[in-house]
Formats: sequence, structure tokens, C-alpha cells
Amino acid sequence: MKTNIYQSKTVNMTALNNLFIEMTAKHCNQHCKHCYIDFPQYKKVEDFIDIDIIKQALNDTVNEDIECIYLTGAEPMTHPDFNAILRLCLKRSNVCIFTNGSLINEKKARFLKKVEDESSNEIIFKISIDHYNEMKNDEIRYRGAFRHAIFAVKHLLKYDFNPIIAVTNFTKEPVEQLCEGFIAVFKKNNFDLDSTNLQIVPWHDKNYRFEGEISSEWKHLDCENGRILCSGGVYTCPFLANDYRGRCGSSFKDYTKRSPLETSFCNTCIKSDNPISGIDFSKFQ
Repeated sequence: MKTNIYQSKTVNMTALNNLFIEMTAKHCNQHCKHCYIDFPQYKKVEDFIDIDIIKQALNDTVNEDIECIYLTGAEPMTHPDFNAILRLCLKRSNVCIFTNGSLINEKKARFLKKVEDESSNEIIFKISIDHYNEMKNDEIRYRGAFRHAIFAVKHLLKYDFNPIIAVTNFTKEPVEQLCEGFIAVFKKNNFDLDSTNLQIVPWHDKNYRFEGEISSEWKHLDCENGRILCSGGVYTCPFLANDYRGRCGSSFKDYTKRSPLETSFCNTCIKSDNPISGIDFSKFQ
């Protein structure tokens, strides 16, 4: 007897190397065209995660081999306790900050360098810029976004940070063309980009409904070695934060290490040659 029942593929997390923390789900100072987050149109939501939840998660994962903690969300640097959370996480591991860069000026960069110097771990920045052409980038994000990001990168470089330029390929251009364009732009700004400093990932169209079977072949998936902490519990990955399909448990005391690949988000990750959210530290070795 034949059946049309489709059973989704699953991924088992091999180790919790990457701990993502959603600092805020919907609070951001930019509303970009390509963002997978559904922002309220007329109201600012202040849904910042409580620092006590983070403290508990760090205690619950004390025996895990966490290589990097990622502060993510809508715009993590808008969190009122951002500095305290950053210091707390640096005591545990390296910290990567996902940001559009609009809140980074020279004073902030100098302060962040001081915070890093207080720790034995490193602060890594992923600065979002989506096109090497200023007008195309600002059309995707907002007017002035390109200059804000370049401004942030310059100040970070001044204080010896080595930022990663995070590119969402919204325009669906050849990766080689994007690489050449960004290398040329930053060469003018005395920043020699290489494969470790440029992360180009495919755009996830939240309006596209994927139908069919998920491929069984992939190179990197964030759910293989990471989980994200949200105000309401633990989830599979940043894409599925606060999505019932990605819920793994209420806390790191008891959570599942098995993830079904059944959403269009999963399909986007599988198509990517690089991790969508995490950092491939093997490239730095």
C-alpha cells in the first residue's frame, strides 16, 4: 500500500558551540525590505530579554563547549542593559554582535574596546550591509544606512576590531560580483576584505511558500551546533526564534537536540554554502 505521508528529515545537534541570544524580537531602528521579522507598523515594541534569563542560561550550559555567544535579534544594541549583558557573556566566551552599525560612533567603539580589554575573550562584529552600491543598499534598508555602516566600520578598525561584513543577497547577484564590489569599496576605506571578513548569504523571502521535500545534502546548518535563547524559551535557530516549529524547550535545563527540517527557513539554510547566522571559525585557522 502506497502512502503520500511525508516525513521530514531531522538534524541532531552534535555540540552546543554557538549560543545565540535574542536581545529583542521586534525592537529595531531600521525596518529593512528583506528582513524576515514581521514588525508592527505603527507601534514600537520593547520586548527586551531579561538579564536574569541570560544568567540562568549561562549557568545551565556551564558544561557545554560554547565557542561563541551571539547577541542578535532585531537590533541588539538597543537593549537598555546591553553593556551589562556584553560583559556577562564575555566572561564565558567570545561574543559576536549582530548590528546595523547605526549606534556605533568613535566614543562607542572606544568604550567597546575597553570592555574587550577587560576580558580574555574577543568581541566580534557582524555589520549588516546589503550592497556595495550606496543607493541600492539604502533602497533595501533606509536612507543613510550605507554611510552609517561605513562610519561604524571605520571606527571599529581604528580601535583594532576586525569586523565581518554581513551581506544578505537581496538583489540575487552573482556572489563573485558582490565580492568584487565590496572589496573595491572597502579598499578605498583602508580595509582589506578577505573570505573571513565577508559573509554573503541568500535572502529568505518570507512570502515564498516552499513546497516539496527538503534536500538531504547541506554543508553547514546553524542547528547542528547551536541554539537560540529567547524570552520565552529555547529555539532551534535565529530564523525560527519564537516560532512553535522551532521550539526546543523552556530552558537549557531540558531541551531537545533534535531538529526537524520542515520549513522554508530550513530550505534557505540548506542552499547556503556558509552558515547563515554562525561563524565558520575554521576559516580563521
